[in-house]
Amino acid sequence: MEKFAFIIHPIDVRRDASRKYPILKAFPTSVIEKLALKMAPKVMSHVTGIQSPTGAQAEGWLVGCPLSPRQFLELPPEIVYEKIVDTAKLGAELGAKIVGLGAFSSVAGDAGISVARMLQGTMNVTSGNSYTVYTAIEGLLHAADLMEVDAREASAVVIGASGSIGAICAKMLANKVGEVQLVGRNQDKLQSLKKEIDADNPSATITVATDAKAALRSADLILAVSSSTDVLIFPEDLKSGAVVCDVARPRDVSKQVVQQRNDVLVIEGGVIEVPGAPNFRFNFGFPDKTAYACMSETMILALEGTYESYTLGRDLSVAQIERMGEMAKKHGFKLAGFRAFEKGVSDSDIAQVRDNAKRRRVVQPV
Repeated sequence: MEKFAFIIHPIDVRRDASRKYPILKAFPTSVIEKLALKMAPKVMSHVTGIQSPTGAQAEGWLVGCPLSPRQFLELPPEIVYEKIVDTAKLGAELGAKIVGLGAFSSVAGDAGISVARMLQGTMNVTSGNSYTVYTAIEGLLHAADLMEVDAREASAVVIGASGSIGAICAKMLANKVGEVQLVGRNQDKLQSLKKEIDADNPSATITVATDAKAALRSADLILAVSSSTDVLIFPEDLKSGAVVCDVARPRDVSKQVVQQRNDVLVIEGGVIEVPGAPNFRFNFGFPDKTAYACMSETMILALEGTYESYTLGRDLSVAQIERMGEMAKKHGFKLAGFRAFEKGVSDSDIAQVRDNAKRRRVVQPV
């Protein structure tokens, strides 16, 4: 039996903490965050029933780090690393050989490099970003198909393309869509990325967008992966029928988009079907037998017996991501659906958005 651990943490610290300790409803978030700094990590659940078609089996533990998203991003890195390492060691005490960094624990600091170094000899580490990127591309293209958008003719925008995650996403999209527009803060990096993609894929159409708003308004497909702490995409920025896949944390897409634009589809990567009869004993709000892509990567590595620190830092390769995709298929992991803002997005939801977009595209009399 292969064993893994996966780090989770409160997303809305006041709401989530008060579920466990109702008295905390009376305290402001700032007080709860101060208390969290003094709290020890906890085992949140024992995950069982994961079985690959190969016959390999795995069990694991969800281990809770008490920090809030703001604390992961704003506290001194040494404090954050210590909290993550202490949480990972709790998993190691239970027999886990690899730990996955969930949600903001995967983006804090140097995205797992320092944590892996501090845990060297104890257990291995993965951020889950390889499978997250793989399924983001897969999910975006599948959603495009459901929205009746022909990806081969579509204009795709990558928000945050000057970053390493955005760059790898652009490279993977280059031969799958009609055009890729690169949007980011560093124009020199964008031009360099364009040259690199042009050299590898001479038939691809790659442009550097100097006007982000204009690029968004003309885009059929949008992949948002920036490292911005501010929301970047608003309702007025999007064309009718656009498909937006937002895997950035913090989110790039304003919640106002799903509230005000019923003709635009927003997803946040894919929901992954886990093989076997998995029992997470924890409510993510997901359908049964499904999990996040980042969590799935940890399970995949355990089932493969690949106890190595697989995805660390922000520099990923196409080969690394494709290898993860191959391992996922081997062990029976597959895209099972979509989510947005902690809610499921069903096929009927997508059909409604598609129909709304069609109605809006009807030419009005001049």
